[in-house]
Amino acid sequence: MTVFLSISPSLCPMLGLLLLLSGCWSLQQWVLQRVPVVLPQQIKPGPAPHFLSQARLDVSSSCDPDCHRKAPKPSYWDLRNILSYETLHSNGSLTTTSVEIYGYNPNSDTTVVYKARSRGKREAHVRRKRQIFGHDGRFSIVGQNYLLQFPFSVVVKLSTGCSGTLVGNRHVLTAAHCVHDGKNYVKGAQRLRVGFLKPKYRDTQSTNFFLNLTNQIGSPYPPPTNDKMKFQWIRARRTHVPKGWIKANANDIGMDYDYALLELKKLHKRHHMKLGVSPPAQRLPGRRVHFSGFDNDRPGDLVYRFCLAGEETPDLLYQHCDAQPGASGSGVYARMWDPLRCKWERKIIGVFSGHQWVERQGASQDYNVAVRITPLKYAQICYWIKGNFVDCREG
Repeated sequence: MTVFLSISPSLCPMLGLLLLLSGCWSLQQWVLQRVPVVLPQQIKPGPAPHFLSQARLDVSSSCDPDCHRKAPKPSYWDLRNILSYETLHSNGSLTTTSVEIYGYNPNSDTTVVYKARSRGKREAHVRRKRQIFGHDGRFSIVGQNYLLQFPFSVVVKLSTGCSGTLVGNRHVLTAAHCVHDGKNYVKGAQRLRVGFLKPKYRDTQSTNFFLNLTNQIGSPYPPPTNDKMKFQWIRARRTHVPKGWIKANANDIGMDYDYALLELKKLHKRHHMKLGVSPPAQRLPGRRVHFSGFDNDRPGDLVYRFCLAGEETPDLLYQHCDAQPGASGSGVYARMWDPLRCKWERKIIGVFSGHQWVERQGASQDYNVAVRITPLKYAQICYWIKGNFVDCREG
C-alpha cells in the first residue's frame, strides 16, 4: 500500500536533513547537473525527401549490452556529425542543420557509438518476439477522470501508429523510427498528425432530461455519462531527427539515437512532462521505470506499465516491461524527489524504442529497450523545445 503525504514547504529543509542523515537523499532525488551546449550553426536545404517506407512499430538490434559496453567512445567530431539533424517541414521540404558542442566533458557524458556486429546467416532465422514476459503486467487506463489527468494526459498517438509524450507547449517526443526508417521518411511523415484523447460528444438531450427530473422530483440518480473517448488530431509543423539515427549519414549505431521531436502547428493546452537526464538505475526509487502508450493489441486503450530497470549501457536501458508494437515512442519516466520544489516529480528519462533479441553466452535473450536521455541528448532536445541554450544548462 502506498501512502502519499502532503509536506509543508517550511518543513522541506528539515526533511532534507533527515533524508541526508538516513542515506536516502543521494539515492532518490533529482540531482541537477550542468549539461553541455549543442548549438545549431548552419542550416542548409536538404534533398527532396522520399516517403517510401512503411512505418515500423517496433525495431530490433543484434548488438547486446556487452557489445555496447565494449564500443569505443566517439570523438568530438563524430559527435558533431551524430547530433547534427534533419528537419522535415509540413510543406515537404527538408533542411539539414550542423551543430557545435560546447562544454562537453567526455568523462561525464557516456554517449557511445558502435558498429553493429554482423550475425551472418543467423539473422535470417525466424524468431518469436517475446514482448510479454510471463504474466501480462499492463493496465488499461479507462475513465475520463484518469485519462484526462496527469500523467496519463501527456500521452499522445501518432498517425503513423506509434505513441509520443508531450514535453512542451507544442512539442512531442517520440521514437525516430516512427517517422524515419534510417534511410527514408515513412509514408505519412509529411502529413503527420498527433492524436489527443478527449471525451466523445455527450447526449445533451438525455442529460437535460435527467437534470429536469432531478429538479422536479428530487431524483437521486445523476445524469448518465459517456466515458468513451476519441482522438482530436493536430498536425505537426516540423519534425527533427538526429543524424545519429539516419544511417546514410553516420555509422550503423542501432537504437542509440532512436528519438525525434515533433513541433505542432498549434498549442495543445495541456500539461506536459519535463525532461531529465537519465540517472543510473540504482538511483531510481525501487529501480522502477514507467511508461504509457497505445499498444496495438488493445485498440483504443491507453496502456500503462511499470517494471524494474534492468541492465543499462551509456545510451540504452534494458528492461522487461510488457509492451507491444504501438507503444514505441512512449516517454519512459521516473518519479523522484525534487529537493528544490520539495515534492515528488516525474520526468522523462528515455524513449521506448522496441524489442531486442540477441544471442548472449550461447543462449537467446529478449529485452525491451529504451533510449536513455544523456546530457548531450538533453541539451539537443531541450534546444529544439526552448529555442535557446540558456534554459537548457541544467538537466
